[in-house]
Amino acid sequence: MNTSPFTTHNTAWQDLGGGLRRQVLTYGPELMLVKVAFEAGGVGAPHQHPHVQISYVESGVFEATVGEQTQVLRIGDTFYAPSNVRHGVVCLEAGVLLDVFNPLREDFLQPQEG
Repeated sequence: MNTSPFTTHNTAWQDLGGGLRRQVLTYGPELMLVKVAFEAGGVGAPHQHPHVQISYVESGVFEATVGEQTQVLRIGDTFYAPSNVRHGVVCLEAGVLLDVFNPLREDFLQPQEG
């Protein structure tokens, strides 16, 4: 776990393939903040997890689906994905999402195989 309440350095980016990169910014047991950079056409494949998620569009344009609803989101827009609800995005114009998870995504802290 982080031992300081501040993160003032750049953490490493993880290449997720398919035009996506992830950077874990900060976290504690109850909360995690993650930056995900997408190239145009990049897909955050539909998935679900027990974590509650809020995503903020920092830049770019995304088609986001949460449950049965789909909407195009631009800078400043957000979406909320409740626990175990299927969600995903398609990046229409290169951009960045800031994702918040409760509780933290322990799987994001594991070394990536590849």
